[in-house]
Amino acid sequence: MRKSNFALRLQPSLLEEARKVAESEGVALNQFINVAVAEKLSALRTARYFEERAARADIPKALDILKRAGRDNPPVAGDRLDD
Repeated sequence: MRKSNFALRLQPSLLEEARKVAESEGVALNQFINVAVAEKLSALRTARYFEERAARADIPKALDILKRAGRDNPPVAGDRLDD
């Protein structure tokens, strides 16, 4: 894996907090920052994925499927809630 250097400018308070957390986690500050960036990228990709899926959704079809859910399938033993 190719690695590169990047000068990162952080506010002093943010840098100090990152150092404290990295130390408490027992990892180097560089590793902590790498993981933090990876987590953020993953969250953004996940949000984009669900936005794209939602744009393709067929709401009337989904509601029709939900209307039919459980039809002709009576509850089996253990399915009923006690009042």
